[in-house]
Amino acid sequence: MTNRHPGESRDDVFGSAVKQPCVYILASDRNGTLYTGVTSDLIRRIQQHRSRVVEGFTRRHRLHSLVWFECHDSMYAAISREKAIKEWRRAWKLQLIESTNPQWRDLYPDIL
Repeated sequence: MTNRHPGESRDDVFGSAVKQPCVYILASDRNGTLYTGVTSDLIRRIQQHRSRVVEGFTRRHRLHSLVWFECHDSMYAAISREKAIKEWRRAWKLQLIESTNPQWRDLYPDIL
């Protein structure tokens, strides 16, 4: 698994392949509503959320800010991690976000 840190380029995290299994958390704002998801193409998936073409929870709650993500070697590992995080208490999710993104910056521009 790989966490991307400020200052790292997209290639540092995703390598030459565009598709990479990732778990991600979207937020409405700092300490706001959270959504945890998994994808094999983080850029495409976040674009879908931001353009509101994905119906459901993220669209209804206007979740568009990518505040945390973690890349994995396999989709199986990413799905397992997503399921685990979804079972976590909210406080643990907040700690996870703040451990790598204490300002709750939108990380989407960093991965482009």
